[in-house]
Amino acid sequence: MDMSFEIVQALKSIARAKDVDESLIIETLQAGLISAARKKFGPESRITVEMDTELSKLTVFCSKDVVEEVEDKQIQITLEDAREIDPDAEQGKELKFEIPLAAFGRNAIQAAKQVVIQRVREAERDRVYQEYEQRVGEIVGGGVQQVDRGNIIVSLGRAEALLPQREQIPREQFRQGSSIRAYIIDVTRSSKGPQVILSRAHREFLKELFAMEVPEISDRTVEIMGVAREPGARSKIAVHSHDDKVDAVGACVGMKGSRVQTVVRELNGERIDVVLWSDDLVTYVIRALSPAKVVLAEMDEMDDKVTVIVADDQLSLAIGKGGQNARLAAKLTNLKIDLINEFQYAERLEFRKLAKFPVSEISGVSARIQEKVIAGGYQTADDLSRASILDLMELEGVGEKTAQKVVEAAKAKIEELRQEFLAARREAEELAEAERLAEEEAQAREEELAEGEDLEEGEDLEEEAAEEAADEAGDEEEESEEASPEGEIETPDDEETEETIGDEAGAKDIGGEDAGDNKDESSEEDSSEEDLPEDEKA
Repeated sequence: MDMSFEIVQALKSIARAKDVDESLIIETLQAGLISAARKKFGPESRITVEMDTELSKLTVFCSKDVVEEVEDKQIQITLEDAREIDPDAEQGKELKFEIPLAAFGRNAIQAAKQVVIQRVREAERDRVYQEYEQRVGEIVGGGVQQVDRGNIIVSLGRAEALLPQREQIPREQFRQGSSIRAYIIDVTRSSKGPQVILSRAHREFLKELFAMEVPEISDRTVEIMGVAREPGARSKIAVHSHDDKVDAVGACVGMKGSRVQTVVRELNGERIDVVLWSDDLVTYVIRALSPAKVVLAEMDEMDDKVTVIVADDQLSLAIGKGGQNARLAAKLTNLKIDLINEFQYAERLEFRKLAKFPVSEISGVSARIQEKVIAGGYQTADDLSRASILDLMELEGVGEKTAQKVVEAAKAKIEELRQEFLAARREAEELAEAERLAEEEAQAREEELAEGEDLEEGEDLEEEAAEEAADEAGDEEEESEEASPEGEIETPDDEETEETIGDEAGAKDIGGEDAGDNKDESSEEDSSEEDLPEDEKA
C-alpha cells in the first residue's frame, strides 16, 4: 500500500480522535515534511508538499533551476542531471521533481511526526481554552480524579479542572470517583495547557444553582438582585418579581420548600434566607435582617449607614451568632448597619438634642466664618462635624485650612458634649444602682423579719396543737372511764362469767367498806338471780 495513503488516513483518525480540525493537521504535516526535506537537501531548498484529501495522496516536490554550471546545489542542477530525471528538461528553466517519502530517512520522518504531535497537542489545548473561556460563569459537572493536599482535580471529559482548597465549602469532603458540580471562575494558560479553575464557595455558584432549580429565574420572570454568602454556614439572597402575579420568594422556596432544599443539599446543609428585594433602602435593610423584628430604621445618606432599632429580646437575633446575620445583611444591601436597642436609641435622641449646639457658639471659629457656614446651611455643631472639607471649600471665602479648622472645632465641641453626656449618664447609672442596692437591702430586712414572725407563729401553733392533743387525750380517758365502772374488771369472754360469779360471792362473804358499799347492788342482783331459771343461772 502507498505510504502516503497510510499517512493521510492516520492524520484523519487523529483529527477525529482529538476533535481537531483536519485541515490544521494537514497543514502541520506539510510543514513537518518541508522541514524534514530541508534537513536532507539543505535549508535553502525549494520544497513543496501537495495533498489530495479525496484520494488520500501525499506528494513532496523539489524545484531547482537547470543551469550549465552549478553554484548552489540546493537550488540548481545541471542539464545532464536534469534530463536523467526529465528527458524534456531544458537549460534556463525550472525542474520540478517528486521526492519519495522513503528518501527522507527515518530521522526526518520522526522529526515530522514530532512536529505533527506537538501541533495537535497545541491545537487541542487551544480548543479546550476557547471552549471553557466562553463558559466562565457556568456550572459544570465532573468526577473527582484526584485529591492532592486539599486541592481537587476534576475530570470534565476532555479537560481537567482544578478546585482549590480555598474555593471549597468548609468541612466538605470528596473521594476519588465522586460526582461533583462547581462554578467556573477562570480559565488560564499554562505550560501544561489551559487551567480551568472551579469554585463551590463563590456566591455566583449559589445564584446559578437557583437559576437551575427555579424556572421563573431562568425565564427572567424572577430576578436575583443580590447574594451574600458565608460558605457552609449561611447565605441570604434578595429576589424581585417582574410580574405582579408571581411571588418571587414563593417561587424560590417552592412547594413545601422543595426547591430551596435541593440547593441546601447541594451546598452541604448551608442555611439560606430568601428575602424580598425593595428599591427603598430602609425597607430592604429591614427585610435583610429577618427573621429579627425591627422596631424602626433610619437612613443616614451622608454616611451610607442605616441605624436599626430592635427590641431588647430581638437584638441578639438581629445580630446573629458571631454577628453573622448583621454581617450578611450588610453585604446584601451594600450598606453599613448600626444595630441598637430601644434604650440606646433613646439615649442617642437625647444626645442629638445636645448636639444641636449653635454654630455661633462654637469657640475657635471667627464670627465672619460663622456667618458664611450658617449661610451655607450648616446651623449646628452636628452639621459641621459631619461635613466634608470639600463641601466647606465650596463656600465663598472658605479655604482648605479654614474648612479643616472649622470641622475640627465642631468635632471637638461634639466630643466635649459627648463626654459631658456620658458623665451624666454614668452618674445616673451609679445613682440608680445605689437605689437598687438600697431597695434590695430593705427587702432583705423585710424578709428576715417576716421569717422571724413566721417562726414565732409556727411555735405558737405547735404549742396550741400540743395542748389540743393533750385535751383530746384527756377526753378520751374520761369517756373510757365512764364506759368501764370503777371496780369492774374486764376479762376475756370465755372467763368473764366465772370470775364475775366468784367476785360476787366474795362480796357477800367479805365484810368491810366494799361489801357495805355494794350491799344494795348485790342484794338486787341476788334477788334477780333467784327468779331466773336454772339454765339461765348457769
